[in-house]
Formats: sequence, C-alpha cells, structure tokens
Amino acid sequence: QVQLVESGGGLVQPGGSLRLFCAASGSIAEIYAMSWYRQAPGKQRELVAIIRNDGSTHYADSVKGRFTISRDGAENTVYLYGNSLKAEDTAVYYCNGDIRPLNSDYKDPYWGQGIQVIVSS
Repeated sequence: QVQLVESGGGLVQPGGSLRLFCAASGSIAEIYAMSWYRQAPGKQRELVAIIRNDGSTHYADSVKGRFTISRDGAENTVYLYGNSLKAEDTAVYYCNGDIRPLNSDYKDPYWGQGIQVIVSS
C-alpha cells in the first residue's frame, strides 16, 4: 500500500505565503515524479507544479515565479511554497506521485486526500 498525506494549507491573506507538505509512505520501490494539482470550485483539476527524478520542474503559467516545488528524496516528501497569493489561488490542493510499488514492474499515480487553501482577507 502506498499513501500520500498532505499538510499545511488553510486560510491565507492576499499577498501572503503558502506552505504545503506531502509525504509518501508505504511499500514504495521508486518515485518517478511528484506533483501538486489544485481544483477550484466549479473548475477542473489542474497541474500546479511537478518535480521529476532528475530534478527538473514545470509550473503552470498562473503560478510561475510565485510558487516553488521541491522534494526531499530521502524522506519521500514534496513541498510547495507560494508567495504573493491571490484569490484565484483558492482551491483544494492535491499531492500526486508517480510511484512504483514494491513487487510491481509498473508505476501508478497515487493521490493524497486533498487540502484546502483559501486566500481571503
């Protein structure tokens, strides 16, 4: 079993900062990439940022220059830091991992339960 658990989030004032954490645990053989998605009310889930095994990253245009994704490979943890938050950043944020479990030859996507971020004064 592989689990992803997010923490952080909550209420943030406009212009404030965001810190999200996600820890992967369980029967993990290899993590190929970890990413953050978000889903705002009435909208589709969208990719926010991804970090791959080689350290390369990709950001959605809407967060580029404001958000940073990083990973602690030893701890199987991924972080999302954001600043200059806007009301449009309000959403449920989901952690995602492309993970190959032990005793498997294939990787699968795993999701966290989601964590609410509300940007409001």
